[in-house]
Amino acid sequence: MIFAWHTQLKSSLTDFNVECHFFLEVEFNLLSIHNQSLVIHLVNIDNTFTPSQLIDLQQSYLIKGIKLIHLWEDVWFNKNNQVLGRIASILGLNKRIHGRKTIVQKIDKSIAQTFLNENHLQGFVRSRHKFGLFEKDKLVAVGTFSALRKMNYEENYKSAELIRFAVKSGYSVIGGLSKLITHFSALYNPDDIMTYADRDWSAGEVYQKLNFIRTDLLNPQFFSLDINLNRIIIKENSLSSAAVFNTGSLKYILKF
Repeated sequence: MIFAWHTQLKSSLTDFNVECHFFLEVEFNLLSIHNQSLVIHLVNIDNTFTPSQLIDLQQSYLIKGIKLIHLWEDVWFNKNNQVLGRIASILGLNKRIHGRKTIVQKIDKSIAQTFLNENHLQGFVRSRHKFGLFEKDKLVAVGTFSALRKMNYEENYKSAELIRFAVKSGYSVIGGLSKLITHFSALYNPDDIMTYADRDWSAGEVYQKLNFIRTDLLNPQFFSLDINLNRIIIKENSLSSAAVFNTGSLKYILKF
């Protein structure tokens, strides 16, 4: 069954001259893009799925060499511009900017917050260090990092977290993430940087290209929804009391 928000997504993609069509696989509503160069699983809020079913679906396509992402109805409702920007990035439709033509500058909380809320699917969260990539005077990417944390691996070992990275919608900055990580490393000299990939949308390909190593797989998280369909995490991770969930995260570490 095709729902109104499914049609809205397809119409928006058609406006970008993206060829796509709906198809059904068992109980999954799927949208094929460019003859399955990308498949989007359209997940309605009202469903009976379990996280393992969605993980298995994604893995079955990965085995065939096809990227499948899970797009939830509430995410589309609240973040449709960011969703379209992420899809355009995956499909390689963005204007490309080379990282070497950008400069790194520290930015304040208000600039980082506005940029990430406009360009990142999960929006802004607190961070210690905030950096922007600028092409001339235009902010085209933002990366935020935690403070250094002492770890027990060995004496004086310090780790930092890459908390958020986002590029301005409609653009791809080639080498941008690498440039931000290199800049942060030169300033603060961490022994490693760790980060997480949202499994609904990513298998961590970007991090793997930068020599990050996957070290852990985090369990799915469960959420209730407020009246505006904003997610509120359920601490006990109970599917029975959840309205929506994700398929977990992949933890990656880059050691220096």
